[in-house]
Amino acid sequence: MDNQLDHMPVLSRGRHRNPKRGACFMELASYLAGERWSDHPACTHPLLAALARLVNDNTSDESRAKLVRLVPSIIGLASDDLRVDAQIALRCATTALPVAAAERQLALAVSVLAAEEMLARLDGAPSGRLGELSRRAMEAVPHAADQARRFSRAARITEKGFRRYAAPNAVQLSVVGIVQACIAEPDVLLRRLLEEAIDDCIALIRTPEPAAPAPVHA
Repeated sequence: MDNQLDHMPVLSRGRHRNPKRGACFMELASYLAGERWSDHPACTHPLLAALARLVNDNTSDESRAKLVRLVPSIIGLASDDLRVDAQIALRCATTALPVAAAERQLALAVSVLAAEEMLARLDGAPSGRLGELSRRAMEAVPHAADQARRFSRAARITEKGFRRYAAPNAVQLSVVGIVQACIAEPDVLLRRLLEEAIDDCIALIRTPEPAAPAPVHA
């Protein structure tokens, strides 16, 4: 795979008509997966692919080449499990919330709560639970967190609405929030976010179901 990547087109922003004109992250994934040249290949979960495109397009030219090694790991991560959407949205929002500018914090905090609520609903867990990452992110912005909790109590999103609107908006807001944050190396944080989102998806999609216990014979 490494030798194959050595001969791939250079990663660059946006869509490309063919490999001779360059490639974005997901176009390169489509090529390596043996699919038709596209930045929306079937080999990757749509929301994870959206995150990859956003990271690709918002990373500096100098840093984008470091994303190439991640391309093979995104191939085959396809699923219609809504937990995947929720986990990607949660990873994005909890990463961006502590560094985002004040005007973006409320929307990101609402995204954290919406993703946690959806995961709890899908798992049959009590509403209002927060994982450790979410707790730390919300504690970093207490004023926005309080506002988000008040807002979220008055709103209940459907599963369809979460998949179509809330989760994609969380990803978009998070990448923009990181890009515009007053931090030293936004490219590093964007790359880490994509790496961790890929790891989350691998854990959810590729982890086999526990084997059923063998029957006990008298």
